[in-house]
Amino acid sequence: MTADEFALVLNAGSSSFKFCVFRRPETRQWQLDAKGQIEGIGTAPLLSVKDGTGARIADERLDTAVSEGRRAVDALAAWLHSKYRGGKVLGVGHRVVHGGSRFVGPTVVNQGTLAQLRELIPLAPLHQPYNLAAIEEVFERLPGVPQVACFDTSFHCSHSAVAALVPLPRDLCQSGLQRYGFHGLSYEYIASVLPEVAPEIARGRVIVAHLGSGASLCALKEGKSVDNSLGFTALDGLCMGTRPGALDPGVVLYLFQGLGLSA
Repeated sequence: MTADEFALVLNAGSSSFKFCVFRRPETRQWQLDAKGQIEGIGTAPLLSVKDGTGARIADERLDTAVSEGRRAVDALAAWLHSKYRGGKVLGVGHRVVHGGSRFVGPTVVNQGTLAQLRELIPLAPLHQPYNLAAIEEVFERLPGVPQVACFDTSFHCSHSAVAALVPLPRDLCQSGLQRYGFHGLSYEYIASVLPEVAPEIARGRVIVAHLGSGASLCALKEGKSVDNSLGFTALDGLCMGTRPGALDPGVVLYLFQGLGLSA
C-alpha cells in the first residue's frame, strides 16, 4: 500500500467529527476507502468506521480525554496511521459553515484565509470555531499538504439581490448584513443527483428539505438555489433542535417588556 495516495475529507463539529478517506491506488481512479465519525466528544467518545462497501471495520471507545476537536484529530490521526502506514496524503478537504461574501467556491486555505474566516465566527459560533480548529490542527501535523475549504454558504451565492436582502436601513446592510443561506453542501449534492433520481423535475422548481437537529428549506430552480430559509446566521427559518427558527420580533419585545426578562 506504500504506492497508494490518499485524500481526507473532514467535517468537524462540537460533539462529533465526521471523516472520509479516499484512496487512489497506482494507475487507478479515486475510490471511497473508509467513512466514519468520532461522536460523543467531551462525554463518551466513540470511533466508528465503515469501509467503502459499508462493512464495519472499527468500533472503538476512546479515552475520555478526547474532549474537544483537536483531541479528536489526534485520535483520528492515530487510527489513520495504524491503517494507512506508508500512504501519502495529497490533500485535505473541510466543510466550513460560513464563507461570508468573500468565499463563493472551494478555496485553498492559508493563514490569511484563516484570519478572514475567523472574522465570521460570531455569525456561526456553533460551527465555525470547530471547522477552523480542524484546519489549524492539520496545518500543524501536515504542514506541506494542501487544504481546501468548501462552504455551506457558497451554493446560495446565486440568490437575487431581493432574496439576499435584510430589511433594515441600507447603511446598516452595507456593513455586511445580508441573507447568506446555509446547508449549501447538502443542497448542492441533492441538486447534482436530482437529474438521475428525478429527471422529470430536476430542471424545474423544487423545494428541498434538510431535516435534522439543524433544519432548513431550499428553493431550487434549474438546479440553482434561489432562496433558503436560513439567512444571516443559521438561526432563521424552521424550528430546530436547539434553535427557534423564525421568531416574531414582538415575542422578544414581550419577553423584555412584559415578562421583565434580561438579555
